[in-house]
Amino acid sequence: MTQSLDGLITALPKAELHLHIEGSLEPELMFALARRNRVALPFPTVEAVRAAYSFSNLQDFLDIYYQGAGVLQTEEDFSDLALAYFARLAADGGRHAEIFFDPQTHTDRGLPFSVAIDGLLAGMKQAEARYGITSKLILCFLRHLDEEAAFATLQAAEPWLDRIIGVGLDSSEVGHPPAKFEKVFKAAGERGLLRVAHAGEEGPPAYVWEALDLLKVNRIDHGNRSLEDAALTARLAAMEMTLTVCPLSNLKLCVVDDMASHPLKRMLDLGLKATVNSDDPAYFGGYLAANYRAVSAALGLEAGDIVTLARNSFTGSFLDEERVAGHLQEIDAAAARWAAGT
Repeated sequence: MTQSLDGLITALPKAELHLHIEGSLEPELMFALARRNRVALPFPTVEAVRAAYSFSNLQDFLDIYYQGAGVLQTEEDFSDLALAYFARLAADGGRHAEIFFDPQTHTDRGLPFSVAIDGLLAGMKQAEARYGITSKLILCFLRHLDEEAAFATLQAAEPWLDRIIGVGLDSSEVGHPPAKFEKVFKAAGERGLLRVAHAGEEGPPAYVWEALDLLKVNRIDHGNRSLEDAALTARLAAMEMTLTVCPLSNLKLCVVDDMASHPLKRMLDLGLKATVNSDDPAYFGGYLAANYRAVSAALGLEAGDIVTLARNSFTGSFLDEERVAGHLQEIDAAAARWAAGT
């Protein structure tokens, strides 16, 4: 990857569509919040936390992820968490984000639902004023819990549904197929919420089929293993279904053996509407631009591929058509400036 292509990655306006806000909790902020809230951590130093970020699978990651979330205690904590993420997104050329949050992670440890969502909404509002970054909030259900718990969470969210764009499905994928949550996703759709779901990361292509046919999703989060099924791949391409792909996450969680074997380029070549995202960047070692750079270098992406990925991030977003069109014009202008060397 040339330096000029690196400059293109930074210069292009981009949206992030697969970001767990709790997964942007850097060790430094974790320690600061632990001190502020007098929460004991099992790690003596920031370096010890980073050393613990050595995962062999999704569950190993989730164990430390849930442990770290325990330092989030107040609305101010959640607002600070959001602002720290948006500062990094702004530096990466981000203009819009659709962020996941996991209310059950917090309500199950005794926090009122309002603490997390009001804090995040406050941080999102400040980020728009400070950085010009727009954002939308997606409530995720934890799939290792039962559907009854998901229904309880949807009910708790009722007062805020006008500020939540959609629902998602995350946490441990294997053994928890999308079909497990068919009823609650139907109920969410009846309330006017859009629907997304993690499928085809560690789980099989069958989970992607279920997400499409049973959950009626508007986007697929990850979707890597869809390529194992030619009929599924053809269907996703024909539907122009957005896939929110997370390269550094895939590498860290051993979904791919190395970045050179990542399927992103093949997805683009097959006509799939792939996007690049950071997933849980504090844990996986890179925010949005770092993910672009990693796949660009490993897969030999060209400028046209980078522009396509940036365009996909907006056309695959839940922004209205007018806002999308504005961002696409900015992408074209930035690409033209890059090509002209200005």
